[in-house]
Amino acid sequence: MRWRIHPVTNFLNQASVWDALNLGTGDLPFLRTDFLLPALDEFGTGREFLAVADEGGTPVAMGIFSRVRQGFWETFQPSQLPLGAFVSKRGLRLDVALSALGQALPGVVLGVALTQQDPAVSQKPPTSATLETLDYVDTACIRITGTFDEYWASRGKNLRQNIKKQVAKLAQDGIEAKLELVDDPAEVSQAIVQYGKLESAGWKAEGGTAISPDNAQGRFYRAVFESFCNKGLGRIYRFSLNGQVVAMDLCLVGGGALVILKTTYDESLKSISPAFLMRHRYVPLIFAEKGIDRIEFYGKVMEWHLRWTEEVRTLFHVNHYRWRWVAAVRKEVRRAQARSISVASKC
Repeated sequence: MRWRIHPVTNFLNQASVWDALNLGTGDLPFLRTDFLLPALDEFGTGREFLAVADEGGTPVAMGIFSRVRQGFWETFQPSQLPLGAFVSKRGLRLDVALSALGQALPGVVLGVALTQQDPAVSQKPPTSATLETLDYVDTACIRITGTFDEYWASRGKNLRQNIKKQVAKLAQDGIEAKLELVDDPAEVSQAIVQYGKLESAGWKAEGGTAISPDNAQGRFYRAVFESFCNKGLGRIYRFSLNGQVVAMDLCLVGGGALVILKTTYDESLKSISPAFLMRHRYVPLIFAEKGIDRIEFYGKVMEWHLRWTEEVRTLFHVNHYRWRWVAAVRKEVRRAQARSISVASKC
């Protein structure tokens, strides 16, 4: 195996190779170059490197890496990207690949990390003296099998009754509920503006993380959804009550999955769960169509996720160290940090 290291500015030239590797291992939409190029434009530093591995002239792995501190590198992964930017052929031995990568990256490399890997796409490797895996968070998905009625009947009684009561209350009060699907590239810009206004009215506005047309988040999501909608793979679900937008989901399709990237709702309407009502409208449509076998939430499992599904798996990190003593030191540092946190929590 041989790694070649390129400036990240060469990524566009390698786009077809990257997408071919991704296609062979899950075809997750957010690991396509249509997603990663805008992410690099808006959230990259320009100091990232593109690493390409080949065996006998055939590409077997690619990743975007940056130096996070002296001697240590990890995959590019802004918060908008659910998994670390790494694709490889199935069955790749990560211990061999990362060992070779550590010798190819510039400078003295003590460790290389693949952040947030998905066991549904990338097999969790066995640990060794120089390779470790760390569980990150549990994530959930809704498996699309059978009919929606069968799926809904399997949900908890509280969820089914609450949705039924909320739908009945809206009808009783004469409130018109409407679900719309935005998948026309020409309508994306307006939809992102609407999403930003709804999000900015909530808690994210206080932290400065809400989407707006003139910030990096807004530019990024507009570019992504215009590109994916152009290919029939972008979906923005919009739910309104009496003409007022109260909930939206930003979703991408690929590899048999519908991935919910972001969701927002009118926080003043928590009593009627507008996001739940929206999904109760569009999930049956997904059951009725062909080509989607799961709805992916990606992100830490919340209590509300478990009302919609019991299917949970654990994302993980992979750390490879150049020498055993580096791995031992890193483990001891983590133990010391854990002890410090434990002591602080008791004070």
